[in-house]
Amino acid sequence: MKADCFLIITLVAVVAADFYNSKYDSFDVQPLLENDRILLSYTKCFLDQGPCTPDAKDFKKVIPEALETTCGKCSPKQKQLIKTVIKAVISRHPDAWDQLTEKYDKDKKYKESFDKFLAEQD
Repeated sequence: MKADCFLIITLVAVVAADFYNSKYDSFDVQPLLENDRILLSYTKCFLDQGPCTPDAKDFKKVIPEALETTCGKCSPKQKQLIKTVIKAVISRHPDAWDQLTEKYDKDKKYKESFDKFLAEQD
């Protein structure tokens, strides 16, 4: 019985480790979408051009891995939120998007797969 319980706990921990923190499933992107100042402050944080909020720091840490794996550890809800925010940056601040892609994907290794990810319907 104890072995079964240990196995179940271990499996839950492994499965949970396969995704980013679920607290971001309910991250409110509306302020970013409604306020360019907030959207650009996140962008500046990611570019090391400005201060970072605690949430922005967390997001910044996972950008390289999320880009490399095309958001492989993102939950479905996180994928939706990320697509929404990125599409807002691309449409409203293309220069900032160009800077972000230059910083995080200078050699364009992930461009094709990430473009497909952005085009996918949720």
